[in-house]
Amino acid sequence: MNKTSIWNKTPFIVLMTFICCFLWGSAFPCIKTGYRLFSIASDDTASQILFAGVRFTLAGVLVIVVGSLVRRRVLLPKKESFLPVLILAFFQTAGQYFFFYAGMAHTTGVKSAILVATGNFLTILIAALLFHYEKLTSRKIIGCLIGFAGVVLIQLPGGLDAGFHMNGEGYILISTVVSSFASSFVKQFSAKEDPLTLCGWQFVAGGLLLCAGGLAGGGRLAGFTPVSTLLLFYMACISAGAFSLWSLLVVHNEISRIAVFRFMNPVIGVILSALILGEQNQAFTAFGLGALVLVSLGIVVVNRKPSQKEVRQSGN
Repeated sequence: MNKTSIWNKTPFIVLMTFICCFLWGSAFPCIKTGYRLFSIASDDTASQILFAGVRFTLAGVLVIVVGSLVRRRVLLPKKESFLPVLILAFFQTAGQYFFFYAGMAHTTGVKSAILVATGNFLTILIAALLFHYEKLTSRKIIGCLIGFAGVVLIQLPGGLDAGFHMNGEGYILISTVVSSFASSFVKQFSAKEDPLTLCGWQFVAGGLLLCAGGLAGGGRLAGFTPVSTLLLFYMACISAGAFSLWSLLVVHNEISRIAVFRFMNPVIGVILSALILGEQNQAFTAFGLGALVLVSLGIVVVNRKPSQKEVRQSGN
């Protein structure tokens, strides 16, 4: 890890992670708008998966084309990288979003947001306990708990209904587990392959898998207009830009330092949904402001320089 790289500088990390979270947060209202423009019913899971597949396939093409122009060479994976690309395609795109979109059809948005936020804990635990990329400290745990409290707080006005269904909440949890493994795989595979190459080709492979699954289930997309096509292109740009930046951040930093910033996703998503969809009942309230404070505090705690005592303990 290059400690002098700009990718390790806290101000740059804050800027890049905010851009990522803003892009991901904007996806929430975009997905809802896309379902309306493409006439996808809330119970039409196959068409939802097909919609996701088209989005991520296009995102992969964008990453490969733009990355090739930036690197001044065609981004082609090495022969030994074919298996890593397929593994990432399953974990980061096909597996994660298959379970996410299928689960969303059978649970509430409130539950989904909270369950997805648990993925930040899983990402840090998996990186520390299974892949041994870093040590799990009390500071990291406390910071994550504070950030997660902010996610829960902003959801309180909507309420939480009881019940757990395997094809609903269960699928969302599986999605978060799959996604958490993906972050560690990206860090591992990027040691031997260009992160942009991995990102672009795993998007294409994963997107095609989602398209195949959606078509096999009878999914279809209708209602292509200049507006709906532009929206689909923007959503592809969301994935291409955010995941490319996130992959580079993960490669150059401890995963826990980066993962905690993803607590901003549901907060930003609620705020943008309020502005775009007119759902102001959660964003501009004491709950919303409190959530922003807690999420920010959690980020500060995780990124705080360790004390001398913590340094000595980590060396034991």
